[in-house]
Amino acid sequence: MYTIRDLAAQGQSIRAIAEQTGIARNTVRTYLRGKPVAAPRPRRQSKLDPFKERIRRWVHDDRLLNCETMLERLRADGYTGSSSILRAFVTPLRPPRRSHRPARRYETTPGEQVQIDWGEFLFERDQHTHKLYGFTAVLGYSRMRFVCFVKRSDVASLIRCFMQAAEYFDGLPRVALADRMKSVLLQMDGSTPIWNAHWADFLAAIGVIPRVCRAYAPQTKGKVERTIRIVKESFWPGATFTDLDDLNRQALAWCDRRNQRVHATTRMKPLDRWVEEDLAARPTGFAWERFALEERKVTSDGFVSFDGVLYGLPASAQLTGRVVQVGLRQQCLSIWFGGQLITQHQVRSVSGVQVLHPEQFTGVPPASTRPPQPTPLGRQVSAPPIPVRRPLTEYDQLCGVTPSDRAALADQQEVAA
Repeated sequence: MYTIRDLAAQGQSIRAIAEQTGIARNTVRTYLRGKPVAAPRPRRQSKLDPFKERIRRWVHDDRLLNCETMLERLRADGYTGSSSILRAFVTPLRPPRRSHRPARRYETTPGEQVQIDWGEFLFERDQHTHKLYGFTAVLGYSRMRFVCFVKRSDVASLIRCFMQAAEYFDGLPRVALADRMKSVLLQMDGSTPIWNAHWADFLAAIGVIPRVCRAYAPQTKGKVERTIRIVKESFWPGATFTDLDDLNRQALAWCDRRNQRVHATTRMKPLDRWVEEDLAARPTGFAWERFALEERKVTSDGFVSFDGVLYGLPASAQLTGRVVQVGLRQQCLSIWFGGQLITQHQVRSVSGVQVLHPEQFTGVPPASTRPPQPTPLGRQVSAPPIPVRRPLTEYDQLCGVTPSDRAALADQQEVAA
């Protein structure tokens, strides 16, 4: 108040005082006229107030910036306000976004293409940071999404995840577009791609054409790139799960909800456009299941290692040191040898454990009771006699030949010659 009067005493106008103090001109005029100013109205409590601290934690700690996901979680906890109040509160909390260059959208016909890629996801367990790989597949026409999480991103895991996506989509597209990762493309020989043999053989067997995006141009598979970003911004922040199975169940439920929402680009639900995809039928039975098999060597104590877990085999199989085939389907690990199913195990998500087979050591004696192995033996033999060199005169003496006889013999040989 004294500032306003001081400025007025200096000859400043009401407009100039308002601009310098940031106070409305009518308020300045009221002060100068000495009229009482109405007390400010008390701030009305917002329906969002009880949830603001939680929202700040989502943004700062979990890096959750998607207001639709926030609204879903707040509704479940009793929030009855509008989304506009939430967006107005979240907007100042967002970090500045990088600018992007415009790109022309590439559309495909029904059943033409599926885009696939990996994403890395970090989580905390026992106060340590661990990493999982999220496989994402998107049908180009309908925008149907599929997401699952695994421990490895090698070619065997890629094939297994692609099979799960094909089962979720209930069919196969004509083309599979991927990034230039080593599990898909080894190198380029000029304009000729050198494919990873396992990936190329798998797609050739199921009738799908492999493709890779242009180098240093990830926007050529922008649909899957965008989906990975949505997963990281919407599903992953603050996600809690007990094990990998629980996480994949949550991811599948999230895909089901997303595929029933209206897509921002197509203005249709992906599930409604999916019926127009006309995907090719996938193989069935062992002709399909065989692609999920990987080779493993049985250890000396009858275990097979898979994703950091040791799974036991029955002792009657007698496969110690042999190479077997291991397949993971529907969280069930199957072990095959010579085309015969040996045993099955429920998959364990925690690494570093052993899963014994009930008959793993049936009839196998303890190591302490086993008869000792025969000790290798060598043989020493007598050395061959060393020949002795003697002068010829000794032999002449033994045979009674005198030097004169030797000279006469030499003369006769010379005459004969």
